[in-house]
Amino acid sequence: MKIIAIPDFHGSTKGINSIATELSNADVVLLAGDLTHFGNEKDAARIVEEVRQYANAIYAVPGNCDYAGVNQYLVEQGIGLHGKGIVIDGVAFVGVGGSLPAPGGTPTEYSETELQEFMDRAIEDVPDDSQLILMAHQPPVDTKIDRITNGMHVGSKAVREFIEKHQPLICFSGHIHEGVGIDSIGKTKLVNPGPFRSGGYAYAEISESIKLLEIRNH
Repeated sequence: MKIIAIPDFHGSTKGINSIATELSNADVVLLAGDLTHFGNEKDAARIVEEVRQYANAIYAVPGNCDYAGVNQYLVEQGIGLHGKGIVIDGVAFVGVGGSLPAPGGTPTEYSETELQEFMDRAIEDVPDDSQLILMAHQPPVDTKIDRITNGMHVGSKAVREFIEKHQPLICFSGHIHEGVGIDSIGKTKLVNPGPFRSGGYAYAEISESIKLLEIRNH
């Protein structure tokens, strides 16, 4: 299975055309939050439709910079993965959007308890012992992918605990623009490719294991 994960559009689809072939060859395209920059459903629809020109299957979660209408739109389109799980060709995908409270306040923020509840709800949608992929806009705490410029780790304890318990094959994240990198928690590979607005996206090939996982730029 070929997977592309794209976080943090922040309203810009610049670069979509340049990865058209990769998108069309992917089995699943994950939009990992912040589709808009403080926008609503119309803004999200523009991003989704741009990707849909090429992608075979899209699933998405809202980011903290997306208003509530974004998640409503994703659910209505049948592509929302926030607090939900779905099985595609034997691989289980679960998602959680939004973020912990951010400086200055953003539209879609949750407590650690709420993030945990969303993930617990999502895992109930998929069979036990499934090969699992997690899409979490907010990265797990104390990793390479949640570190801000001053060196502080600002990720989620709840996301980390979920990963430690369920050991998904990969966790695709975004949110922390400067936290670009690939890391591990146990058997789980973590990747934050940085914002697509700045060029970053993640590419993976999996079967029984990870065959390829890398950060690419458009």
